[in-house]
Amino acid sequence: MSRTDLLDREVGRALSAVSATAKRGLGDPALAELVVIRASQLNHCAFCLDMHLAVAREQGVSERKLELLAAWEEAEGVFDERERAALALTEAVTVLTDGFVPDAVFETAAKHFDESQLAHLVGLIVAINNWNRVMVSRRTPPGGHQP
Repeated sequence: MSRTDLLDREVGRALSAVSATAKRGLGDPALAELVVIRASQLNHCAFCLDMHLAVAREQGVSERKLELLAAWEEAEGVFDERERAALALTEAVTVLTDGFVPDAVFETAAKHFDESQLAHLVGLIVAINNWNRVMVSRRTPPGGHQP
């Protein structure tokens, strides 16, 4: 089996459905792109970064936010509190090497998102982590995204 065969069409459709459902339920396309870009940065997924940076620009995310996303914690005044809560949760769910998602991170996110939005946000983070792992495992280079 080659690396490029690691994504069965049925699995790909299922992952796409989860991603689309989570984005719709979150209800903020620009924020969704910030979340998936940040997770993709953490997971070193060049394919997903390339694709989602283009989508983020289409959604009207500013170049300043895209340029400072990797340092969002230090970029005071660039990201609002809701974005910061989503990005903190993204990092906590994506990087589990330190243990569980901290209660404080989850509670902060819960202040900015209703129950349904929070469930969709977590679903989106899980979905992009799945995509990142598939694309990194396949060594999929950037630039090959077909909308």
